[in-house]
Order: sequence, then structure tokens, then C-alpha cells
Amino acid sequence: MESYLDENFSGVQPKNSPVEVLQRWRNLCSVVKNPKRRFRFTANLSKRGEAAAMRRTNQEKLRVAVLVSKAALQFIQGVPVSDYVVPEEVKAAGFQICADELGSIVEGHDVKKLKIHGGVDGIAQKLSTSTTNGLPADNKLLNHRQEIYGINKFTETQARGFLVFVWEALHDMTLIILAVCALVSLIVGIAMEGWPAGAHDGLGIVASILLVVFVTATSDYRQSLQFRDLDKEKKKISIQVTRNGYRQKMSIYDLLPGDIVHLSIGDQVPADGLFVSGFCVSIDESSLTGESEPVMISAENPFLLSGTKVQDGSCKMMITTVGMKTQWGKLMATLSEGGDDETPLQVKLNGVATFIGKIGLVFAVVTFAVLVQGLFSRKLGEGTHWSWSGDDALEMLEFFAIAVTIVVVAVPEGLPLAVTLSLAFAMKKMMNDKALVRHLAACETMGSATCICSDKTGTLTTNHMTVVKSCICMNVKDVDRQSDASSFCSEIPDSTVKLLLQSIFNNSGGEVVINKEGKLEILGSPTDAALLEFGLFLGGDFQGERQAPKLIKVEPFNSTKKRMGVVLELPGGGLRAHTKGASEIILAACDKVIDSNGEVVPLDEASIDHLKATINQFASEALRTLCLAYMELENGFSPNDPIPLSGYTCIGIVGIKDPVRPGVKESVAICRSAGITVRMVTGDNINTAKAIARECGILTDEGIAIEGPDFREKSEEELVKLIPKIQVMARSSPLDKHTLVKHLRTTFGEVVAVTGDGTNDAPALHEADIGLAMGIAGTEVAKESADVIILDDNFSTIVTVAKWGRSVYINIQKFVQFQLTVNVVALIVNFSSACLTGNAPLTAVQLLWVNMIMDTLGALALATEPPTDELMKRVPVGRGGNFISNVMWRNILGQSLYQFLVIWYLQVEGKAIFQLNGPDSDLILNTIIFNSFVFCQSSIGSFEASTTSLSSSTG
Repeated sequence: MESYLDENFSGVQPKNSPVEVLQRWRNLCSVVKNPKRRFRFTANLSKRGEAAAMRRTNQEKLRVAVLVSKAALQFIQGVPVSDYVVPEEVKAAGFQICADELGSIVEGHDVKKLKIHGGVDGIAQKLSTSTTNGLPADNKLLNHRQEIYGINKFTETQARGFLVFVWEALHDMTLIILAVCALVSLIVGIAMEGWPAGAHDGLGIVASILLVVFVTATSDYRQSLQFRDLDKEKKKISIQVTRNGYRQKMSIYDLLPGDIVHLSIGDQVPADGLFVSGFCVSIDESSLTGESEPVMISAENPFLLSGTKVQDGSCKMMITTVGMKTQWGKLMATLSEGGDDETPLQVKLNGVATFIGKIGLVFAVVTFAVLVQGLFSRKLGEGTHWSWSGDDALEMLEFFAIAVTIVVVAVPEGLPLAVTLSLAFAMKKMMNDKALVRHLAACETMGSATCICSDKTGTLTTNHMTVVKSCICMNVKDVDRQSDASSFCSEIPDSTVKLLLQSIFNNSGGEVVINKEGKLEILGSPTDAALLEFGLFLGGDFQGERQAPKLIKVEPFNSTKKRMGVVLELPGGGLRAHTKGASEIILAACDKVIDSNGEVVPLDEASIDHLKATINQFASEALRTLCLAYMELENGFSPNDPIPLSGYTCIGIVGIKDPVRPGVKESVAICRSAGITVRMVTGDNINTAKAIARECGILTDEGIAIEGPDFREKSEEELVKLIPKIQVMARSSPLDKHTLVKHLRTTFGEVVAVTGDGTNDAPALHEADIGLAMGIAGTEVAKESADVIILDDNFSTIVTVAKWGRSVYINIQKFVQFQLTVNVVALIVNFSSACLTGNAPLTAVQLLWVNMIMDTLGALALATEPPTDELMKRVPVGRGGNFISNVMWRNILGQSLYQFLVIWYLQVEGKAIFQLNGPDSDLILNTIIFNSFVFCQSSIGSFEASTTSLSSSTG
């Protein structure tokens, strides 16, 4: 069986499987009992094709729109005359532009129309909004706006009711054939024996069919409700919005045209809109158009499309079009019908069902042939082979019903659905444990994970950062929040404090705002928040510092450059550049330093050694180090010029504390005992990384720590020897993380899980078998690239996910063992009895009852067992492990032999044992045999539930 599965049902990946691979196994399962049920949780490949075609159309539309807008710019002279007429209902609601016109401007990149309407400010005026304060928070006005412009939601497939599942369960081909048999049995039986005696067999089959249908439909309906709840959780996306003058977090589904949205690296554009202000904004439109080349957004090209992602920079945008009026809304509506990829385990179990179904079909045909041959032989012996009665017809019909029911029992249609049931159950429970599974396959694959490449910040640490040490004017000092700021600043010249505050408050991706309660609130990344908090501690005024100079240029921080820079035009004239970032990188860009007197002096060897020693000291104390520097620029600097990379003056170095999360060390130890290697990949200084890794129990005496630049210089041969020993990678780039993951998967065959929180983690998250994104600290791009979102950003939650993944795998193995045992016994008993005695002890009604126990109740009992701690004390099942292990085959064959011997013994010696005589003796014996058969299945179920080592030989 394993060779058949490997040949025909392998190749499906946990994610991103080629369409050809997905189509291949479907073709092999073209003839199934109930395609509506069997393929319910598989991808709709035709809908995916429609989505791909829509992307190609969007790409061509945008290409044409850009060309047209460029041509229009050359011919626009003065202000063009508008022939646009505002619809009356729009005018009555207090607006001067309709949704269709807004859509044509943004989606069509129509510069001419935009200018006709007065540019971005003109559109804002016509939408009755302010680019500074956003929409007024008046519910009545917001409701009017919603009525005119719609809501920011796309059309979804309507949830199916219980009766739909009943209807789908009735589409089972074998049940339809049995229903026909029941109808014929009723007609013939009533004609022969009258009512009600002649209706017993037919009504028995009908009742069994209805029971199977309703139990199946109930199980499927409950399963669909679980998926519906999980879908709601997946769609909880928030974004920063200014409304009524206050900056606040808001669900993207509450956005309306006129809202002012703040975007930064990693955000997904939540609706169509126009650029208001910002710097260096680069947009990835590949999700909408398939085009990988990023698009630069500015005042000259202000069009932002829903569903695209901010690759670099930050900006404010004004929402213009929402929901199904955007191309993204239409695309998502189509994609939602495409469904998730089927999981490798689902495909494998479809293969098992197909393989066993073929065997069952052969057995059914042979059993029917043997039973019919027995009937002919008997009639031939009696000399009545030319005389056929209604009883003979009923007997023949019973034989046919038995043959069909053997197919019902033999084809384990419930196997693939048991996987889905187990996954749905695990996903629901994991949601309670703060892990949101976005793709079914991740839940299953995580149980096979052999390696976790973890970020440091926010995963292993708390992500609550504070500046605890500083080296300013060459003096190292602790930052004590309990003491007065004046005592801290007493040894720092006023000019240096002023320069430091200017650097902190202007060279930042964060902000200090006043919230609805009138209190100061710090927004931004944890690093920016720590620096801003430090600036406020020093007595700085954020708004005052921001408004004094004019911001000329911003180069936002990203994981590749590991630095951020701004250029300011000072109030007294002149330009000044500020930069901050990784300490050794910024220090290398400095040739001067501010000394203890506040004087700018050359950076000599002794000063460099002192600063490097300070960086290493901070790092060895597990502190994140940042260096701040500045330089005066010549007046000839243009905003189009890059910010200089050298010639800076060092202002100082800060050490930021990010404590290790409670329980991380214990979780790492659990992973190690479970055969999972934890590696830390971080952009931090190597000494900081090593200190944290030792504290977490990741870095051992046998392992090594390496820096990204050194890793990049290694040859392929060196990497093969080096990678198994790497436990810490510091100063890594996104490409380093991607390379490490790729090597672990392809060279060493490891099943890798990766955690990430930023835009640049997306390639590694895609490459990994399981991508895990941080729910609190993560960007929307990282979350969309991930398979599992860790809602509490806690490493111990990752261990919980691994435990649930193993539980799913073991539970499915238990169910497969149970179902295969029942199949083997039912087939052999009826087949052997038909061959040897000419009749089958298990009737159609009885076999239908057994089928219901196996397919539905058995799955509910065995596929939904919660995990135990014992699961994390065994090695994971690798890529090459057989799903049906040697231990399972031993159990299946042993149980099958035991049951067959019991039932066969009852069939041969049952009448003597129970002293059965008279005309009803056969009926009573068959009832005893059926009950014994059912009790045997119950004992298997109990045995499976207590089994904990089904896959011990496959590790």
C-alpha cells in the first residue's frame, strides 16, 4: 500500500503545491461514492484559475492606466473643464463625488480626473473629510457615508444550513443503490407477504440509510460551524487611523471613504485610496496584479490599491473606495470560493480510501457471484431452476444489497474527512491556546517539525523594551526611571541633550500622541517606543521637537540596512542628517564623537576602543545596543539624493533591555527532548544574541554562533558541514534566514518552522514548511505569509502548536487502524461465509450500522482526542516515515485474525454452544454474530484510545 501511495498520492506539499500535482490525485479518485462529501474540503481549482485570470486582467489594466496617465500629464494645461455631474442622492447626503467616480480615478490611475476634482485636497473636500483630523466621529454622518459608499467587506459564500449537508449526504452513490434495493424489497415483500410482514427488510434498510444520512450530516454541519468561527478570527485585522483628530486602532472592516489611514512597512493597504503625505513609499502590487516589481508612491503617483503591501517607507493615505467596489474585493470574493489547499495527510488518506475501495469492490463482486452461484446450485439440486418465485427474487435482491453494502463498508469514505475533523477540532482548541491556524496543513505538519528557527525579539523575549544604560559624551551611565531626569542630565552638556532629543524625536518611526482620554500614548515599534520613552524621561517635548525643523527626507529602518536616517532643515538655516541603527554599523560610519565637554572631536583609536568595549559590555548583559549619530550637510543636498553613509559624529550609544519571557527555557528543553532543534536567528549584535540564547537554553557547548556576513561567505560544501551545528545566527539579513531554512529543508530533510514578525521575514515564512507569525508585534505582510499566527507572541505557544500537531497525526493513525481492522474483518467474514456456506451472516442493515459507527462515531471518538505531555517525549515522524507503521500493521492483522476466529467459531459452533434449535435458529445466531462483531469493534476503539505508540517505529 505504501508504494502505491508514494507512487500516486505523493508530491503534495504542506503549502504552495503546483496545480498539476493537485489535479493528478483528483483524477485517480474520479470514481467515488460521494464526490460532494469527499471533495468538500479540497481546493476549487477552477475558481483558482478564475482568480489567476483576474490578476492578469488587473495587471494589463494597470499597465494601460499608467501609460494613459503619463500621456495625460503631457497634455494637461491649466485646469481641465469637468463634465461630471454629482448624483442627487450623493448631494443630498452632503457629498460632492460618488463612489463610481472615485473608483475610476484611483483604479484607473486617472491623473486628469484627479486634477479636475482639485487633487487630493479637492477630493477630501468633496468627501467632507480633513487630511489632518480625519472623519468626524458622528454616528449619524458615518451611517450616511456608509449608505452612499458601502462597507469595506467583500462578498463571501453564504454559510450552508443543516439541510444542505443532509442533501449532500444523500448523494452517496451506494446509499442511492441501497435505497432502490429497499424500494424493490418493499414492493416485492408486500406483494408476497402483505403489510406489515413483507415490509420489514425494506423498511429496515430505509431506516438505516436515514440514520446514516442524518448522523453524517450532523457531524459535517458541526464541523462547518467550527471552520466558520475560525474564519472570523482570521479576518480580525486592525490598522492605525486618524478620526476626529485622534490616532486610534480600528478594524479595516470599519473603514469608510474619507478615513485617514497611517501605513508603514509591512502593512497591507486596506482599501483603495490616495497618498496624502509620506516618504520613500514602495508598494508591492504582486498580490493584485502578479507583477513583482515594486511601485513608488508619491504626490505625482498617489494611487494606492487595496490588497497591495507596503514594502518600504511610511505614509498617510485617504480612503476613497471600499469593499466590492475595489478590484481586491472582487478578487478576494473569487479566491474565497477557491478554498484552502488539501493537506498531504488528506491526500494520502484519499489514496488509502481509493486503494481499499478497489479491493472492496472486487470482494463485493466475488461475494455476489458466489452467493448467486450458491442459489443456482441449490435450485439446480432441487430441480427448480426453471421455476422462480418472489422469495427467490427477494433472496437475490438481498445478495445484491449485501454486495453493495460491502462496498459501503469497504470504501472508507470517512478517512479523508476524519483528518479534516481532527484538524478542525485541533484548530478550535489551539485558538483557545492563543494560536490561530490559517491553513489546515500547518496544524498537521507542525507535528512533524524537526527544527524551529526563532526570532529573538517578541518571541523569546517580552517585546517590552526600555533603555536601561547609555553612553553619552563617552560617559557610561545607568538609566534609573525612579530618579529625577535632572540628575541624569547633570553631567551632559545642554547642547548635547538638545541634539540627543532632536535625534530621538525626529529620527523615529514612532509617535507620541494624545489619546481619547487626554493622556500621552507612544505608538511605534518596541525599539522606537523605548527611545521615545527615554526622550520623554529626559524632559523632551515630542511635538515641539517635531515642529521646529522641517523634515526633508526619511529613509526608514529595514532589516537589510539595519539603520534609519532623516534629513532636517533647521529653523536657523542649514541641513542636518540624523542616523541610528546597529551600533557597530553606525560607529563604523562615524569619524567624530562628542566628548564629555560637549565638544566635537576626532574619533581616535582610544575612543573607538572605549565605544566598542561599551557595546560589548552592554551586549554581554543581554542588552540590545543602538548608536545615534548626526552630521551637518551642505545646502546643495537634494531630497532625491541618498542620505550619506559616512562622515557622522557619534552622539551616543544606548542599551535597551528586552527581558526573556517566563517559561522560554523550559519550552526549549521540552523541544529538545521531543527531537526538535531550536535555532535563534536575529538581527542583533552577536554578543547580545549569545547572552540571550544561553539564558534561553538554546546555545549549548556543542553549538556555534555565527554572524550573517560570515555565513554568506561560506561555500556550499562548508555550509553542509556548518549548518547542523548552528544554534545562533546574529546580524542576519532576511536572505540569510531564507538560505538557512532552504538548506535545512532540502539538504537535511528537516521539517522547519519559522517565526517572524516583519515584512522581510515573508520569504523565509514562505520557504518554511510552517510559517509562524507574531500576532501582536507582527506586520500584516508577515501574518499573511504565515500558516499559524501566535496571538500572544509567546514561544511556549509554539510548543503547544507542535503538541497539537503530533496529536492530530496520532489520532488519525488510531482512526485508520480502527477502520482498516473493521474493513478487513467485515470483508473476510462475509466473503468466507458466502464461499463456504452460501450465505452472509452480516446483513445489509447490519453493515450499514457498522458503517455509521466507523465513518462518523468512530471518527468523533478517535480523531478528537486532546494531546498529552507524553507526545513531546518522542522523536517527530520525519518526511520519509510510513503513515501506516509496522506496529499499526501488527495491530490491524492481529485484531483482524482474533475477530475472524471468534466470529467464524460462532458461525460453525454457535448453535451447539447456545443450544439453538427451531426455525429461528439461523436468525438468532446471526444476531449473536452481529452483536459479537460490534462488541469487538468497541474493544478496538478502547484499545486505540489507550494506544500511545502507534508510530514509535516510524520516528
